[in-house]
Amino acid sequence: MFSPSFGKASDLEAASEAAGGCGVYVTTFTELVDEVTLHFQIIRLAKQIYVWIGSDSAKLGNLYAAAPTRPNNTVSVTSILGGASDNTGSGIARRLVLKTGLNIILACNIPKNNPMLEANAEKKLIEKLITLGYSMPKSRPLGPALSSS
Repeated sequence: MFSPSFGKASDLEAASEAAGGCGVYVTTFTELVDEVTLHFQIIRLAKQIYVWIGSDSAKLGNLYAAAPTRPNNTVSVTSILGGASDNTGSGIARRLVLKTGLNIILACNIPKNNPMLEANAEKKLIEKLITLGYSMPKSRPLGPALSSS
């Protein structure tokens, strides 16, 4: 399922592009992050992105849903599966909404209690989302505007 070479998108992305713009784009890639091999899968739908981050197995892991909420332009995150005592991934889901402006479904199966690995995995994921053009322009912030006095 994953490309054996690190940092390269799989053929699934090209196949999705060649499907004639059906509105579903799949990207998979593998990165070596802090001496841990992480696998990423990004599925871009019309108004949302599904992301899976996994390390040593193809298990789903904790599943979170995050979305922009009104009237304060904040982000709401909820745990759909797991995540009661382990919130690995909830912060990533929240920040992805802020970065993309889209609804995010995030499945996260990376080692627990390793905040540096989580932060670096998020960095690699955001780099890929920017490369794919899924990030929101910087001129249109989602959060509440800060006033300078």
